[in-house]
Amino acid sequence: MTTANQAAIGVDFGTTNSVVALGDGAGGAHLASFAAPQGEAVAFRSALSFHASPQDPSERIVEAGPWAIETYVEDPLETRFIQSFKSYSASALFTETQILRKRYGFEDLLSAFLLRLREHGPGALEAGRRLIVGRPVNFVGSNPDPDLALRRYEAAFQRLGFEDIWYAFEPVAAAFFFARRLEQDATVLVADFGGGTSDFSLVRFERHAGRIRSQGLANSGVGVAGDAFDYRIIDNLVSPALGKGSSYRAFDNVLPIPNRYFTAFARWEQLALLRSSRDMKDIRALVRTALEPEKIERLVELLDDNHGYSLYRSVSGLKEALSRAQSAPFVFEGGDVRIEAHVERADFESWIAPELAAMERAVDEALRKANLTEAGVDRVFMTGGSSFVPAVRAIFERRFGAAKLESGAELVSIASGLALIGAEDDLSAWCGRAPSA
Repeated sequence: MTTANQAAIGVDFGTTNSVVALGDGAGGAHLASFAAPQGEAVAFRSALSFHASPQDPSERIVEAGPWAIETYVEDPLETRFIQSFKSYSASALFTETQILRKRYGFEDLLSAFLLRLREHGPGALEAGRRLIVGRPVNFVGSNPDPDLALRRYEAAFQRLGFEDIWYAFEPVAAAFFFARRLEQDATVLVADFGGGTSDFSLVRFERHAGRIRSQGLANSGVGVAGDAFDYRIIDNLVSPALGKGSSYRAFDNVLPIPNRYFTAFARWEQLALLRSSRDMKDIRALVRTALEPEKIERLVELLDDNHGYSLYRSVSGLKEALSRAQSAPFVFEGGDVRIEAHVERADFESWIAPELAAMERAVDEALRKANLTEAGVDRVFMTGGSSFVPAVRAIFERRFGAAKLESGAELVSIASGLALIGAEDDLSAWCGRAPSA
């Protein structure tokens, strides 16, 4: 049992963006803001940059959020830029990466990120307060270990001085945020679409003595979301121009270019690692033996000159444009590499069909666990960036009806809900602790 109206901090550490909400101790919450280079913002990009000091090459200058992006844009060749690193949190295969001759485990990357976030947002992560951290229902990866991820989270937040740390499912937090809109009792399906995961929670909200009471019914999730959509765009538009599907000559044999060079584009955080991997030597050697060497030259330039972020922006721009229009142009330009195409929304939707099917199966699982049908769901609250994708929304319109669908506060609902959870009478009903090692 915990004390009600606790002034907790809610942290939504996301694959793409992170948001912090501060509980006011009276059942409300407000968002922490950051004086970013492009103006005041509440969404802090989940990105890191590492740059050697011009005065002392052994000193590492670390930045995060929009400042990391600014550092990278100013000097892409000398900056190690990392984004979407949350995707490694539950991977036992990821033990460390080397940056400027120093080894970093996941805990090191996360604590470095959080320290810079705190410095850029005074009061955002004030140690000594209760901390409620969001977590996906299912972490991304082929064999994710959620206990490992939470232990890594715990180590990073403890380095900032936090002791009272709890973890809540991200869609449950979004449900708490949404519940303030309800005027009557309702069973709510929350669909949270992040960068790395899509999570679903069914929650029953009822009013008792003027206060909303809630009961969790079921959770489900799948490790595909916005980043997987990005990969489908790259796989169909970009990778073929970089050599995917082409061949090289090995003595008297003609062999296909290995697909593994292009699977790194499936997750943004892998792209930076490919640049410093053993495969990079093999990729450069292919320029001499490839049947279409100009394509491999483009791949080498994209990796060597660190154009990953420019590619990310082009892909995101296309995805957003296709959410508004039936067709849109795709343009990527980085150094001497230029790739252009005209894309129909119908083609994009066919590319992401496997991800859409996986999301729908996760919805089925949540309904099955709660022993409900679509008719038993009163409202559907959709949140997160990929909730804007028409094909995603169409799933829920078809199954639940457009009248039940609601959205809003797509980037901030989880963090706000986490802070609101921190004021619950019985926190253990909605949160858990990190497992011990």
